[in-house]
Amino acid sequence: MNDFAVYYIEGNVICILVFGILLFHNHFNIDRQERQIKFDHVLVAFMLYFFTDCFWAAIMEEIIPKNRFNVVVNTFLIYLFMGATIYYWLEYVLSYEEVPHRNRPINRFAVLFPFLVSTLALVIQYLAAPQTLIDDTQNTQPGFAVYLTVVPDIYVAAVLFYTIRKARQEESLTVKRKHLFIGFFPLLVSVGRLVETLFFPHIPIYCFTCLILMLVFYIQSIMGQVSLDPLTGLNNRGQLTRYASQKSILFQEGRQTYVVMMDVDNFKGINDTRGHAEGDKALVTIAETLKKVVNSRNLPSFLARYGGDEFILIAHMGAENGQSRGAEDGAAQEIEQLIAHLQEEVDKHGLSISAGYDKLMGESDSLDLCIERADKKLYLNKEYRKRRRAGA
Repeated sequence: MNDFAVYYIEGNVICILVFGILLFHNHFNIDRQERQIKFDHVLVAFMLYFFTDCFWAAIMEEIIPKNRFNVVVNTFLIYLFMGATIYYWLEYVLSYEEVPHRNRPINRFAVLFPFLVSTLALVIQYLAAPQTLIDDTQNTQPGFAVYLTVVPDIYVAAVLFYTIRKARQEESLTVKRKHLFIGFFPLLVSVGRLVETLFFPHIPIYCFTCLILMLVFYIQSIMGQVSLDPLTGLNNRGQLTRYASQKSILFQEGRQTYVVMMDVDNFKGINDTRGHAEGDKALVTIAETLKKVVNSRNLPSFLARYGGDEFILIAHMGAENGQSRGAEDGAAQEIEQLIAHLQEEVDKHGLSISAGYDKLMGESDSLDLCIERADKKLYLNKEYRKRRRAGA
């Protein structure tokens, strides 16, 4: 057994062990969401592929007897698990992007259809002309390589097309990057596979490419669990604390920092009359509306769910946001326009919010005090809106 074969097998074993650790950790997570389950499916598919690839290397080195049966079974399993990794990644993308009706049987069958057709064609071709796939010396032919690339490339193209289209619809640069990152993942994996096949067949480049990219996604997932509110997808209270601790962000030269506090009008009534599920839907709707409006204004800001039905926006107003128009008056006017826009958009969903804001008064001030002042103004605004509705 040569050194390259040992290195190749060891590389695959390392990937299997690392993915196994990630899978074990995910499996015992008390808050398993759909996307986490789909991510686990990807991990399992990768582990099965790497396990099969180890056997392939052992067969090629004749550690395991190289006969027709072993070669045929192993090549078919390699094809099967290669397709499975890409298929499950597409399923993960659909979950990650929250595509409507993705779990309907007809839609799931449509996603699986290219793989089923390719598998049927592979079986028919092997039965009709096996030498076009595996020759008499038990070596794979270019015809088999076509099956390893064509269907995965269809899925890669589908993921890339969908995520690029989603990215183009977004105005926030951060959201654009998220869409593109998840879309380019299978493309980078395919490039790793191509480089290994064409230039370094004895080095597990594909394996290590998958490992690095999956670790990046896993770290992002963990960071999301730590920093995001699971219901609305906004930053949570802990992330607000971390944000507030960065004085260089709160007090930016040439910018004024405003804190806007918002909550849902008559939220208790929604829960009491329509149920808590409808209350949750209302919070999600408002969160999505807040993100849409804030992103549309290209405003340097931080948006979070403060707790219950209360939301917080920290906005850093500069010359492009009205500060140049009479400094404080211009910035405050811009904040009021933003609040009015938010209320207008929320009203379209049959909901309403009240809001109050205040300015962070230099480094002698604190974010907690500013939040307290904004919160008091929020309740003054809420009372005013109640009286106004009662008068109407």
